[in-house]
Amino acid sequence: MRRLLTSLLIAAALVNSAPAFAMQTVPAGNRHAEQPDIPGASVRRTKGTKSSFDLKYEKVHELLATDRELMAKIRKVSGAYGINPIHVVGAIVGEHTYNVDAYDRLQAYYVKAASYAGQSFRFAYDGESVDDFVARPQFAQCKGKSDSYTLWSCREDVWESDFRGKTVGGESFPNNRFSAVFFQPFYAGQTFGLGQVNPLTALMLSDLVARVSGYPKLNEKDAGAVYKAIMDPDISLAFVAASIRRSIDDYKEIAGMDISGNPGLTATLYNVGNSRQRAAALAAKNRSSGATVWPEENYYGWLINDKLDELKGLL
Repeated sequence: MRRLLTSLLIAAALVNSAPAFAMQTVPAGNRHAEQPDIPGASVRRTKGTKSSFDLKYEKVHELLATDRELMAKIRKVSGAYGINPIHVVGAIVGEHTYNVDAYDRLQAYYVKAASYAGQSFRFAYDGESVDDFVARPQFAQCKGKSDSYTLWSCREDVWESDFRGKTVGGESFPNNRFSAVFFQPFYAGQTFGLGQVNPLTALMLSDLVARVSGYPKLNEKDAGAVYKAIMDPDISLAFVAASIRRSIDDYKEIAGMDISGNPGLTATLYNVGNSRQRAAALAAKNRSSGATVWPEENYYGWLINDKLDELKGLL
């Protein structure tokens, strides 16, 4: 039932967005006067490394300020995807402030990526590969989806509605995200590389990245290739830019809102994901309220808008 409601919500938003309201430009800046609460897991992780969010922010800012090669790559990939490079900067700064520590230089990311080369692993849960899992009859409606974004979005919707936290055929499934259950073979919550891209996100964006950047399409059967893509800084930056491009397009097409002038919002969506579903929910809220409800930044995006002038100085 949840899957059906989600699909209907998105379909209705797509059908109604154009005639229901003209494109609206989301105002710059934060909607919240003060930073929203930072999740406890991020706080504990940072304390555990004997660091602070301020120190981590300064470290990633220093990396970007001193690495001309990295900034050139960011500007180039942003141009390829038709976005302002401040959006890519915001995503990287947010990830390395709240989730991981930045390395001192770009070369360290290449070294880290090389350390995983050749490792053998697969995407699976409890002995069942994700490829076999999505062949179950519950996923039949996704078979006609040819684009990687709509295909994996459909599969994620089915997981949420039919499997998450449920017992199916006598088998219990975790009450956790699809990406956390099937796409993190090392340990839960692990993302990798400069952009901290999740493997499921990479699979979703594979067609877009192949089309724009020319990198090979990814396949869930080859987990090694997926991890190579998200750990290699050059390829990873393409996925960061593609994710932001997709979020901007989702909000335009589904909610009738242009968020491209608000890096705090694109950073928020980079952090929380599911831009398609979130845009549909916002479109429904605007239709029902009869007034304009703007999307709001979370703690992660709030920092980017708060530091925007400083971050723009990097470009």
